Amino acid sequence: MFGIENLMLFIISGLLLNMTPGADVLYILSRSASNGFKGGAVAALGIGAGCGVHVIGATVGISALIASSATLFTVVKWLGGAYLVFIGFKMIFSRQKNLQKDSVAAETSLKNIFWQGFMTNALNPKVAIFFIAFLPQFISASSDNYPMAMLTLGIIFNINGTLWNLIVAWTASAIASQLNHSGIIKPWLNRFVGSLFLYFGLSLAITAR
Repeated sequence: MFGIENLMLFIISGLLLNMTPGADVLYILSRSASNGFKGGAVAALGIGAGCGVHVIGATVGISALIASSATLFTVVKWLGGAYLVFIGFKMIFSRQKNLQKDSVAAETSLKNIFWQGFMTNALNPKVAIFFIAFLPQFISASSDNYPMAMLTLGIIFNINGTLWNLIVAWTASAIASQLNHSGIIKPWLNRFVGSLFLYFGLSLAITAR
């Protein structure tokens, strides 16, 4: 369909790539430990939405434009790096919140988790470049509908990645609930993950095009 080749190999390769730890997985782990499965799941959905931006960008050619323009690439990587550093500092210096929250505050918190996950992925130019480098390998050179092939593969990759991230969220929240009865682990986990976010943010900011 649309000139797509080796679909099963693409699915397996995509799953293996999604299993590789990175900033996205760390964000899901931290939210799952701090906010339970609901927080981890919302983080996974936010990351999936951010990934959707790159899927559309690869389909319409925006990702290729970012990859080919030194100025655009630099602007996006600095924005992405600055945002990761911001999240890192926020995690490191955050205090334990009172567990008793009203419904409005809880909804706001989940909204923040979603948008942080979204921005973490959407502002990463390396994800954009990944799509325009990886997806075409599974599309025939003689494809009559190249954009639809890119879109189809991108959606498949994103759905599989989101499902895997939901599994990660459930597993992490289950483990955290068993280990964190005393409430001691959460602050130190936030500091550890926040430090890693600082590292990822600075690494992204100095990444060469």
